[in-house]
Amino acid sequence: MQLFGMGGGDKPQTGDNDVIIDVGDADFMEKVVEESKKRPVIVDFWAPWCGPCKTLGPALEGVVKAQNGKVVLAKVDVDQNQMIASQLRVQSIPAVFAFVGGQPVDGFMGAQPASQLQKFVDQVLKAAAQAGLEGGGDQPSMDDILSAADDALAQNALTDASQLFAAALQMEPTELRAIAGLARVYVAAGDLDRARQTLAMAPADKASDPVISSASAAIDLAAEAAQAADAVAGHRTALEADPNNHQARFDLAMGLYAMGDKSGAVDQLLDIFKRDRKWNDEAAKTQLLKLFDAFGPSDPVTLEGRRKLSTLLFA
Repeated sequence: MQLFGMGGGDKPQTGDNDVIIDVGDADFMEKVVEESKKRPVIVDFWAPWCGPCKTLGPALEGVVKAQNGKVVLAKVDVDQNQMIASQLRVQSIPAVFAFVGGQPVDGFMGAQPASQLQKFVDQVLKAAAQAGLEGGGDQPSMDDILSAADDALAQNALTDASQLFAAALQMEPTELRAIAGLARVYVAAGDLDRARQTLAMAPADKASDPVISSASAAIDLAAEAAQAADAVAGHRTALEADPNNHQARFDLAMGLYAMGDKSGAVDQLLDIFKRDRKWNDEAAKTQLLKLFDAFGPSDPVTLEGRRKLSTLLFA
């Protein structure tokens, strides 16, 4: 299953803070050779028509981003920069070289298993540490990677989030937080099929784990909400005619959720519960709990929604 490519194009995504950069013949000395005297630089020679590059490139980006700036990944399009490719005797792509202290120290040609990419970057960082460069040192922990991935997802930086979660999975293929996080990335991208496929990577005996069940609830809600999004205007009209049309209000809540209005969705369901808590076998309460599970226990909307629901329950 393909885990990357959230950007949707052939050109590699450029990361923040010059961690992932595009480099050409004109600036190779400055951005690769000179920069490698400060911290290691990994050079990825690629081309838009290269199939293996589309898999290797994003995977390598994910591993590099997880290093929190300790290493730079320079992307060189060989079609546009043939001089430097020729000087380094690049005969096939993808081709990857690592520079430390102004010199190439390691590299490989062709696609590599995901498990080997982390090892390659680890070796480069060890070489940098031995050379006394600032890029050397301890590797980021799983918590560091997942924290960065969660932050990226919260900011809707889906490409960064997918690469970081995938980097975590390269370290530990059964890490539940990474599996659930990557599934949520696909939910945010509207690709529910891939979200379900990703969640299926979790061991069968972990299906009831809160992290996995929460992501599963998010997928189910996204599927339900997608069907309701187009009918929001009609539901509002129905409620203007009859504020006690609970089905219309319920459908409006799901439409609002589909549009990204979590607070609005919760408020509409709370309104149903306040008007008639027993309606449709307490459907409003059931859906509220499902939303809270999908949002996560620390989400401000969950915290406020649970407070309001408790007030109504004990009023």
